[in-house]
Amino acid sequence: MKAVQLRQPGGLDNLEVTDLPVPGMPGPGEVFVRLRASSLNYHDYLVVTGKMPARDGLIPMTDGAGEVLAVGDGVEEFQVGDKVMSVFFPDWIDGAPRNVPLSQAFEHVPGDGVDGCARQLMVAPATAFTHAPRGYSDAESASLVCAGLAAWRALVVEGRLKAGDIVLVQGTGGVSLFALQIAKAMGATVVATSSSVEKLEQLKVLGADYLINYRSEPNWGAAAHALTGGRGVDHVVEIGGTGTLEQSVAASRVGGHIAMVGQLSGQKGLLPTLEMMGKQLRISWMMVGSRAMQIDMVRAIEVSDIRPILDRTFPLHELANAFRHQESGAHFGKIVIDI
Repeated sequence: MKAVQLRQPGGLDNLEVTDLPVPGMPGPGEVFVRLRASSLNYHDYLVVTGKMPARDGLIPMTDGAGEVLAVGDGVEEFQVGDKVMSVFFPDWIDGAPRNVPLSQAFEHVPGDGVDGCARQLMVAPATAFTHAPRGYSDAESASLVCAGLAAWRALVVEGRLKAGDIVLVQGTGGVSLFALQIAKAMGATVVATSSSVEKLEQLKVLGADYLINYRSEPNWGAAAHALTGGRGVDHVVEIGGTGTLEQSVAASRVGGHIAMVGQLSGQKGLLPTLEMMGKQLRISWMMVGSRAMQIDMVRAIEVSDIRPILDRTFPLHELANAFRHQESGAHFGKIVIDI
């Protein structure tokens, strides 16, 4: 089978297209899946560029979607031919996150602690997959695994989003676009930010109610607060991290919720603790979500009009070029890999 392996010390020039043996038939509790698509996340970028530790020969990519070719003894959830998608934390089935040190949190994550989805065939425990949404293409399903679930957890699980709420999303990455779509599907008002006039127009087409160019309006938090008539937004999906948190706090209402999903602006920065306390904000720190959350998300998607926004598709052997496209920042929506 075709696969891509990461060679040390990492870097896009060290992504090697290889031929690997076909895996054996699934054992008890396992499924054999023909992967058809994957999609890029910032987490994958950190792995392949060597910014997160990875063993030599690791098959990267967390997101994956395809169909079941065979099931092992005891597997009742899946049948041959079922469309499935991977799970970010296969060992976090439900309930609270696993009580392990950060150094062990990714030990079973595909494309990080174990081989991922940049390959044609995969045998794994059945808990490493869920059903994909009915009617979704493999590319659409693959785009949900990390970004879609992070947005779902931020707004629905942790935020307890309800109709009439006001949601602020930052930029046009996968998490932010999914958050916009989930918010609109549930009857919320959306404030969206970007530094690109063209991307702001695209956000408007997707349903954003208010648009802020954070390049021309550096105090975008105050601007967002003013757009709500001085009340403030109910939820912020924070993908910048501590570098943009001060503005998110400024945008928030008293008693509001900020979901800390990413650290795109860096890991260092002062927390505006006095302002956070003064507004009595609820801050949710999170990493993607559980398998049970993913199952709930799929059920919700199947009764909504949400369709993932896909940018460009690259073949598996051009995985490095897909990451270079990601580096450029020119994309709008998810970058997909055709396996």
